Amino acid sequence: MVAFWQQRGRRQENGGLGSVIDGLGSVFDVLLANARLVLGVSGAAVLAIATLAVKRLIDRATSPRDEGDPKAEQKSLEESWQDLALIKTTPKPPKKQRREDLSEPLLSPARPLVPGEAADPKGCSAPLGAPQVQSSPLRCLTLQEKLLSHGSQLAVPEIQASLIPQLARSICTQLQNFLRSKCPELPFGRLFLSGALLDGLEVLAADHVHLMLPVVLDAGLWSLIPGEDTVVRNPQYWMIKRIDLGYFPRGCSPWDRFIVGRYLSSSVLNETLHKLLVASINWPAIGGLLGCAIHPVVASRELKLEVKHDQVELSITLFPVVEMEDKVLLAVPPEGLVENLWLESFYRAEVSRVKELDAGDSGARQLCLRILNGVCRSQPSLHKLGGSPVTHVILHLSDTASDWAEESLADRFQQVIEELVASLEKGVLVSYFNPKINLFSGLLEEEIDEMGFVLYRAISEPELLLK
Repeated sequence: MVAFWQQRGRRQENGGLGSVIDGLGSVFDVLLANARLVLGVSGAAVLAIATLAVKRLIDRATSPRDEGDPKAEQKSLEESWQDLALIKTTPKPPKKQRREDLSEPLLSPARPLVPGEAADPKGCSAPLGAPQVQSSPLRCLTLQEKLLSHGSQLAVPEIQASLIPQLARSICTQLQNFLRSKCPELPFGRLFLSGALLDGLEVLAADHVHLMLPVVLDAGLWSLIPGEDTVVRNPQYWMIKRIDLGYFPRGCSPWDRFIVGRYLSSSVLNETLHKLLVASINWPAIGGLLGCAIHPVVASRELKLEVKHDQVELSITLFPVVEMEDKVLLAVPPEGLVENLWLESFYRAEVSRVKELDAGDSGARQLCLRILNGVCRSQPSLHKLGGSPVTHVILHLSDTASDWAEESLADRFQQVIEELVASLEKGVLVSYFNPKINLFSGLLEEEIDEMGFVLYRAISEPELLLK
């Protein structure tokens, strides 16, 4: 009894801590008594464990400590950490189920392993009688698989692939008949179609076709002058010079009417044809005959026709073309004061060489080219890389990388991206057919920076280009 009053007096000296503790104990008892009604069985169990731990902490804090025991303080701290760990590991009561949670799959808790029972490598077994749910594992596609899948999605819609060539050939025939009747003195060759659609390299949509108009020249009256030998100093362009005027004066060639300074002017020829297309041809009548609407583009520097059919829309660009000395020259002068330049085209040689290489080793160069053309077409910042630049990079790599099988498509695809980034960093992409030509010479610095940034990111993540 004396010890009791000493202990109580000691508690009262601590500012009435004993009375407070007694009050807390009463509160805990009331809570525990009513916990089952308020929280349910599981909630009452949780509260009981937590209350027990707290009461043990309070009792230990207020109980007298043995003065002669040096390990008492260390023991008290260890027990306190154990009690705190008990509180932290106390299971939380299940939260109230929401409506949206009803659609989520429920995961059963792991069953403890019985001693002597073999572990299931596939995970915990379900209770007897429970339905077995087969869950298909997530499978990450490799770059190779993504490229093959992406390549299969690049096909031009069947209606475009069949209708557009037919429609373009019909317009080609009508234009050929008009030129023969309107300009019989000009020896135009037979018009023919050109472009990626006809060569099997078109992707996503066939909305443009090139119409080539051959300009037939007498090799004895004309000669080619390389662009680097003129004031423009550009090996991409050529000039067509009228020769032997002393023996064959002007008028001997039907093309002399398009001469400017003794050179056949691509600009003058284009202007003449532009006037014919806009003002002389009865396109409404031709369109009615073919079941479509045909409109020449008046404001364009190019010779362009816009065709609208019930099922397709098409843009046709007319190119006068001169073939001399194994060169294919287009009447596409650069912007500026020089109007006598003809652009050398390598398109025919590019397509022929790619198909020849693929036929020799059953390679996937054409597939790689179609995928890259699709990437350049779908991303506006890469539009000017499609076509010739990508083709020339593939041809350069074909001289060093011999494995172009379909199984190596991912490696070659990534290698082409790396080569394009390296060329953009230098601002130089050497033509495969003429090392003097830089295919990036016509690009602005801002365009190079933008394309380089997009492709540089794709070096580490090539999948970014396929989205």
